Amino acid sequence: MKVVNSLIENCFAILEVLATEAKSMRLSDIADRLQLQRSGAHRVLTTLVGLGWVEQDEATDFYRLSLKLPAMGYRFMQAASLPDVLQPVLDKVARESRELVRLAALASDNLTTIAHAQGAQGSLICRSRTFPVLPLHVSASGKVWLSTLSREAALKRALESGLGKPGSYGPREIKTVEEFMKELDRTAKRGYGIALEEAEEAVGAVAAAVVTASGQTVGTLAIVAPAFRLAEKRLDELGEKALAGAAELALLWPLRSVASPTTVDGDTAA
Repeated sequence: MKVVNSLIENCFAILEVLATEAKSMRLSDIADRLQLQRSGAHRVLTTLVGLGWVEQDEATDFYRLSLKLPAMGYRFMQAASLPDVLQPVLDKVARESRELVRLAALASDNLTTIAHAQGAQGSLICRSRTFPVLPLHVSASGKVWLSTLSREAALKRALESGLGKPGSYGPREIKTVEEFMKELDRTAKRGYGIALEEAEEAVGAVAAAVVTASGQTVGTLAIVAPAFRLAEKRLDELGEKALAGAAELALLWPLRSVASPTTVDGDTAA
């Protein structure tokens, strides 16, 4: 059973790497990233290709995630009515803030964007980069979530996200542990995260954590805008709107059920 578990773990680990990078990767890069033997990684990848979860470029032999997994996630979201239930809240925050609003869900210690709403119009629209998985140490959403953890756990996840390593992020990216820990303290004190030209140049964001009544953080709500529009007063204003929107989302999340439970006879269960 231990061998089977190991194979399953390696399979999902490879899928996560390909999903996080969102690009074609060499076999050697995948194996090195996960500290796997290349022969073992090759066997898992061959199986995933055969099942249609991964594609291999015939010219380069590079591997990339197919659309099968994202399509499954989309079908689940539709079946669970997530867009129907949560979208009105996003639309409201976008309308009131007149900016781009993004909702990220927390799963497996990662934040993944699952929905958005655009409140800006015309030339005011912010065309920011969309990260499949948010870089925790340079995003407002990542900071506000990490601020809810113990400092040891937060630092561990920030380092795994790329803190202190050369990255292709914005010019104001925090690069030292000392400054990052100070930023976490500031985030915890104000209650929402701020990132100005950290994830990408000329773009900023504020974000609040979506915390259920049981105290569980399930996601984050971010308001994204061009950095030149984010003066201190505007940051405070958007921070309050993000907090209000996150509180409203917390009342709806998690969904109590995907669909109404039914009995064998088709009657609604009590």
